[in-house]
Amino acid sequence: MYKINPDRDQLVLSKLQNSFANGVISHEFFTDMLCITLNKDIIHDALLFLRDDEELQYNFLTTLCGMHYPDKEQLGVVYHLHSFIHNHRIRIKIFTDINAPIIQTVTNIWPTANWMERETYDFYGIQFEGHPNLKRILNVDEMTDFPMRKDFPLEDQTREDKDDTMFGRRKNA
Repeated sequence: MYKINPDRDQLVLSKLQNSFANGVISHEFFTDMLCITLNKDIIHDALLFLRDDEELQYNFLTTLCGMHYPDKEQLGVVYHLHSFIHNHRIRIKIFTDINAPIIQTVTNIWPTANWMERETYDFYGIQFEGHPNLKRILNVDEMTDFPMRKDFPLEDQTREDKDDTMFGRRKNA
């Protein structure tokens, strides 16, 4: 069973701050997991560090997914990492401008990121620089929109019986 480990959380945070001083933007705790927000320019190096550091050994990428903050004109990527050796999990977040959503791929660190990055591209439009085969995975190739962005219409916009604000979306003007 997974248990919260404040000493390990502090070790991870200290090592990241020492190795990437200007790259650690913030950190916080959500329920049972340390969440660290990094500068997107260091994401590849930081994740490689987390995997290869002898004391940390985050050798498993549990998940990678996108997120959209329409009020901030930002897209983001969340990485959940797990160290099987220490039975410890962390969450890493990065943000990018919605008009230039380019982030370095981590497929050369964890090959399992391949399909997760493709799905994130397909649904959010985040481009993973260096990805070996970045193309749509679930939507049709001809699609020009990204359906998980909150500005994507949920259904017929002429309907009056639905309220997009219930889904975290802005009301159309």
